[in-house]
Amino acid sequence: MHVTEIWDYEPKTRLELPLYQVRISAGFPSPAEDNIDKHLDLNEFLIAHPAATYFVRVEGDSMIEAGIQSGDILIVDWSLQPKSGDVVIAMINGEFVVKTFHCQPDNKKCFLLAGNPKYPPIEITDNMDLEVRGVVTSGLHIFRKTK
Repeated sequence: MHVTEIWDYEPKTRLELPLYQVRISAGFPSPAEDNIDKHLDLNEFLIAHPAATYFVRVEGDSMIEAGIQSGDILIVDWSLQPKSGDVVIAMINGEFVVKTFHCQPDNKKCFLLAGNPKYPPIEITDNMDLEVRGVVTSGLHIFRKTK
């Protein structure tokens, strides 16, 4: 999976939208409620470190089993130190990729793992041109209404 676009985060005025206290069923319908629980500012909800946050749009199918699909927009925080199991944005030989960072318990070997069995693990070695450019903190799956 490759990064196709990168945007900086620019904090602007707050935009609070209503957050209803009723949960919406994806199965059988439930009675509707008109009670607004509170207002939600998506900036506050999704962005912990505004000065270290940026967005990327991804392309490809290497992370589909991690829930990341082609066209999704990922929210990335470059101030976080990656831990084993984190999805990261990395630059390998000048190309941005999205992979899961994984280290063996003894930390002797670390890998970048795809979320699709079609793609082999990438072992991180001292002689490769690799730089982790941030930890993915959230993702936005954009879907369009079909006609």
